[in-house]
Amino acid sequence: MLEQTENLPILSFSLGPVCKEIIKQYGDEIYPGDVIIHNDVFSMGNQNNDVAIFKPVFYKNVLVGWAAAKGHQADIGGAVQGGYNPNATEVWQEAIRIPAVKLYEKGKLRKDVWNLIFANIRLQMVQEDIKAQIGAVTLGERRLENFVVKYGIEVFEAHKLALFESTEKMMRAEIRAIPDGIYTGKSMVYFDGKHKGSKFPIQAIITVKSDQITFDFSKSSPQTKGFVNGTYTSSCSAITLTFLQMVNPNIPHNEGMIKPLKYIVPEGTILNASYPAATTFGNHLCPQIADSIFKALGPAIPEKVTAGWNHLLCSLFTGIHPRTNKKYVDICFLGMKGGSGAMKGTDGYDHIGMIDASGGVLDQDYEMYEQQTPHLILQHEFLCDSGGAGQWRGGLGTVTQILLKGNNTTMVVFGDGDVEKNYGLFGGKGSVLNQIKLTTPKGKKIIPMSKDIINSIPENTHYFQIAGGGGGYGNPKRRDKEKVKMDLKNEKISKNEALKIYGVK
Repeated sequence: MLEQTENLPILSFSLGPVCKEIIKQYGDEIYPGDVIIHNDVFSMGNQNNDVAIFKPVFYKNVLVGWAAAKGHQADIGGAVQGGYNPNATEVWQEAIRIPAVKLYEKGKLRKDVWNLIFANIRLQMVQEDIKAQIGAVTLGERRLENFVVKYGIEVFEAHKLALFESTEKMMRAEIRAIPDGIYTGKSMVYFDGKHKGSKFPIQAIITVKSDQITFDFSKSSPQTKGFVNGTYTSSCSAITLTFLQMVNPNIPHNEGMIKPLKYIVPEGTILNASYPAATTFGNHLCPQIADSIFKALGPAIPEKVTAGWNHLLCSLFTGIHPRTNKKYVDICFLGMKGGSGAMKGTDGYDHIGMIDASGGVLDQDYEMYEQQTPHLILQHEFLCDSGGAGQWRGGLGTVTQILLKGNNTTMVVFGDGDVEKNYGLFGGKGSVLNQIKLTTPKGKKIIPMSKDIINSIPENTHYFQIAGGGGGYGNPKRRDKEKVKMDLKNEKISKNEALKIYGVK
């Protein structure tokens, strides 16, 4: 890993392990003009829908690097349109597996491979998105090649190694600032989509010794029989991005950054399920991994950890768009996440979006959502009193209401946070529980489980969702009174909460 985008770390951090698998698979049979596609979770992919494109970069017929791009695709085959199948128990019910295979070889399109893959994917738009990814890696190839041509291979290699070494030193210095010791933290995953009331602990055992840190998750739950399992790559990416929140934000994100980090995530656990397990939910175990790490390191570095982030509860709608008579798939990013936890000196972010993705406010455009789906957004706003109270307040969650205009809509629900609300730290309070509720035109109430499929939803059904806020940090009575008054003025908190929790009229 030389350089990467900052937007989607759980996807970006998964590119390096796959690249190593590609090199191992192809050996000397890698040529200029090759384009390789991959999504296979059992050869270091992180999630079936997250499809990667790789292109080798050559200088004078010498392989000097790779350009890679990964994107979450709207469909990837399997039993359910959209890729999320809470009823899945094995990988084939989730997706078409694509171990590393060349779409282009020496610059020539392999039409047979292209046709084989996309014959198993429902939506034409996926082909167009893959073409866009190929364009992205081609641009990356061109720019890296021009860079090497400009400065020469010797200068490139020398500076690459120097960058890795300096980054490694920066990370080791950050680890040395953490007191040596063994720290433990625990979180819980609720319901695997198959067994009501089921619980699955995530256990972090973190060992800090001098300038090295080990993240050991071997005592976490065995893998589930449902689709609530992670992969080695998704779990290690989650560990990395969580730890990065607690160190110098100016550390470059490259291979040197991860050299002092050791990961122990045994196969057969919920965080590294064995073949042929279903694993689509794996990316969304990131919050539970983060919680266990925050709780473990909180006593050691209390000023660098946050209170609990609201866990994801998401809905994915599929159906036939009545205006176009074409299939559509769209995830409702608007209400899927809620607020982040506060930390010492800083309130949490309001409606942050996924911990493994981008800011919630930027996740989805209202007008585009109403064009791409038949649905009408009625309300989407911050939810008053949803940020966990504290000396530093948790970020606010949201309330979302949508009128489902398509007939016989299917809704897939996946997530958590509807059983146990997130937690505050050092006297801070937690937030509210996640909730999704449907009301049909005839008044029938439907409350889906956190992993569920609801079929044949009639037109004009009302969709209601609450996404909780983040946890608070510190005693609420010590919050700056002017901040409380400003929150009250902006309707982020109610008069009752201002008086009862913060003691401010």
